[in-house]
Amino acid sequence: IRELISDYEKYTQGIKSNAMTLSWYMRGGATYEDVLNMSQSERKAINDMIEDHLETTKKTQLPFF
Repeated sequence: IRELISDYEKYTQGIKSNAMTLSWYMRGGATYEDVLNMSQSERKAINDMIEDHLETTKKTQLPFF
């Protein structure tokens, strides 16, 4: 049971960390609470979009806003 609880704690900490990161990148477009209320597929879609934009920024050497 302790191992299961530990796994759940790690999983929830990962979700919280990801939500904080996504809300930071959204720069006010989505709050931490908004991100927490999203489904896993919605969070993944936003994360993929952010990664695409970061890659484009690296290739073009334009500033990332």
